Amino acid sequence: MSSITLGCVHCVVENVVLQWLFTSGKLTKNLVRTLGLGRHGDGNGLYLVVDPSGARRWIVRVTVKGQRNGQDKPLRTDFGLGGADIVTLNQARDRALEYRRMAKQGVNPRYNTRQEIPCFEEIARQVHIERLPTWKNPKHGQHWINTLANYAFPKIGRLPVSEVGQPEVLQVLLPVWTEKHETAKRLAQRSKAVLDVAKSKGFRDGENPVTTIRDARVLPQVKQKVQHHKAMHWRDVPAFYAELPRIRRSWHYRKRNSGTFRRRFLS
Repeated sequence: MSSITLGCVHCVVENVVLQWLFTSGKLTKNLVRTLGLGRHGDGNGLYLVVDPSGARRWIVRVTVKGQRNGQDKPLRTDFGLGGADIVTLNQARDRALEYRRMAKQGVNPRYNTRQEIPCFEEIARQVHIERLPTWKNPKHGQHWINTLANYAFPKIGRLPVSEVGQPEVLQVLLPVWTEKHETAKRLAQRSKAVLDVAKSKGFRDGENPVTTIRDARVLPQVKQKVQHHKAMHWRDVPAFYAELPRIRRSWHYRKRNSGTFRRRFLS
């Protein structure tokens, strides 16, 4: 038998063995649904990660042949394979097998895989749909998505959610941070929620850029604007002073009737 034929047989046997290993791991469909917080190994570098939020996602750890890190050690890297709600156990094993094959050939999967990453707007609209049943008032749900549609989507809506970093978040928040501060705060909270969900589904890595910006206090400090009460008409001043001594005699009375008092004299 020629050396070429032996080489082909060796490749076939190796692939069969690898396929068997990755389709006979420790996890089961039931365990994927029920396992608690932490990182749970299936074998051969494949892990199910259960986050504190309850989100479940797949990662695979591979060592790239012939490549070394900054400490001159073998380059070992974790790669996200997607959320367990959309990527089944068998699909995760298949993807992990593909990554390990590339790594064994000295190819870094980070630069040689085609994973379709949804854009920011796609994830945001999916989050909106998923949360609709949790809002008691449908108007609140509409306001939630409208804030993103008005301020975030025009700037980063079509950007892959994995590419949204601190510069992109600042691009969204800075134009409205001082002029419409309350709106900007809601915008930041909702953008953070979208990026958190994207990470839980395996489409992002690292810390949420909204959190990083907030903790670093990058955005300018905004002083609360003083809201003055409506001025009293001069004709109502005598009646105001006539009632004032009686109101002062009872703090409880004043607390109970302050709404009536304001409606009577300041409306």
